[in-house]
This record gives sequence, C-alpha cells and structure tokens, in this order.
Amino acid sequence: MTFVVTAKWTVKDGHERQVEDAILALVEPSRGEPGNLFYQANRDVDDPRVFFFYELYADRAAYEAHGASEHFQRLATGTAIPLLESRERQFYATYGPLEERAPC
Repeated sequence: MTFVVTAKWTVKDGHERQVEDAILALVEPSRGEPGNLFYQANRDVDDPRVFFFYELYADRAAYEAHGASEHFQRLATGTAIPLLESRERQFYATYGPLEERAPC
C-alpha cells in the first residue's frame, strides 16, 4: 500500500514570503526522491498564511527518507518550520486501487 501524508502549515504573521520561498525550493527535489510518487504543495485561497501538502510515498521508509533528506532538513526543518504557528500532519495508507472500487 502507498503511504500517504497530508500536512497543514500555518505561518506566523509576517513570514509568509520566507516560507513560500522555502516551499517552492522544496517541491522539485522532493518529487525527485526515489520513493516519492506524488508531492503537491498548495496554498489556501482565502488565507495566505496556510499551506497544505498532499504527498504519496512507496512506503513509510520512503517518507522517512524524505524527512532525512538534505533538502528537507535545510528548507523545511531549518528554514520554514521555525516560522510556523502550527504544523499538523496526518498519515494514511491507500485502500486498494481506485479501479477496484464499486460505483457509488
């Protein structure tokens, strides 16, 4: 099963641009990781302080490798995360291929 991560970052007032720059720099190297299947950063349309991530990894080990990567340590842990008011993460496993689902 694919390991799924969602994350919501709320930035402290006045640090939106710094966090946005770190996120923009984080996207491509994260997508290039061997175990990464999908990595999408999003920004709330009504609150520019809120960012939402949707990430898919081949397994939990691939996600853990992402967290240990040089680019994550530098851009997220070292730059963006200290500028956050809050950070929420949730973890899921996919539930079978979509084509196997019965129609609703």
